[in-house]
Amino acid sequence: MAIEKWLAVTSLGLFAMFAGEMISVYNFMTDVPETIAFSITFDADPKIFQFISIGAAPAGILAAVPYIMTRQYGSKPIGGLIVAGGVIMLIGMFVSYSLVDKIDPVYITDVVKYSPILFMILSIPVIAVGAYLTKEKKRRPKKEFF
Repeated sequence: MAIEKWLAVTSLGLFAMFAGEMISVYNFMTDVPETIAFSITFDADPKIFQFISIGAAPAGILAAVPYIMTRQYGSKPIGGLIVAGGVIMLIGMFVSYSLVDKIDPVYITDVVKYSPILFMILSIPVIAVGAYLTKEKKRRPKKEFF
């Protein structure tokens, strides 16, 4: 496999990891154990920023690099991997946003409320870029005689 495919696979994995992390922290906030609730103060904002910095940001960069490398001739497998990453992030953020109503109001902040919406919106360009790569036709390479 070329390096573009490996970058797209890594991007897919990071999108899935980010979605899983967000779902897990939102699920934790829906049912915080009483022993933790009274002994430890839990703030979700730093965790969400950490998940963004180790999951979503590198995944976006790793999705952009194969796009830049293959945009001239297109690639169905690479485009499909990028689309799959965007769909995984969209579904994961939808699940996270559906859990916001069940979260205890003590843990609700602007970051908790609006970050799933932001990443649902950001997953649409990722899907569009991947779809563009699947539609792009391969150009015939120029022959070099010298």
